[in-house]
Amino acid sequence: MKAAILTLSDKGSRGERADASGPALVAWLAERGVETVRTEIIPDEADLISARLAAWADAEDVDLILTTGGTGVSPRDVTPDATMTILDRLIPGFGEVMRMRSLQKTPNAMISRAVAGIRGTALIINLPGSPRGAVENLEAVWPAVPHAVEKIQGDTRDCAPVH
Repeated sequence: MKAAILTLSDKGSRGERADASGPALVAWLAERGVETVRTEIIPDEADLISARLAAWADAEDVDLILTTGGTGVSPRDVTPDATMTILDRLIPGFGEVMRMRSLQKTPNAMISRAVAGIRGTALIINLPGSPRGAVENLEAVWPAVPHAVEKIQGDTRDCAPVH
């Protein structure tokens, strides 16, 4: 599996803050045999986010696109909004599971607006901006990610054995 990671941070894009979430996700994915082929930090601008996500998905050289940052309710948190404008299909269960898992640690999880979905043959998942939150949320949905990618890319095998 090949992945791309898009970090959304105004300060990070200006070099005023080091990105810790992107590298944490790269390391976590590498431990699972996933090669990260693209990383980038851009500001919290909806048009830039949607353009980058669409371009990466449409290039068809990545299976999984992760965003980190911009999933909350602050005025500049526009990642879910930008993501939804370019998705072919939404997968609500990923966001539901991430919020449910995060609620075990903090009541602030209920204000997460993270979404996940499909564009072309790529699975796109929004993750929080903190390194720990990003990794914990990815861990929560990871059991379904490889299967989802296979199905998105046309696997026709049955999902469960027929009895």
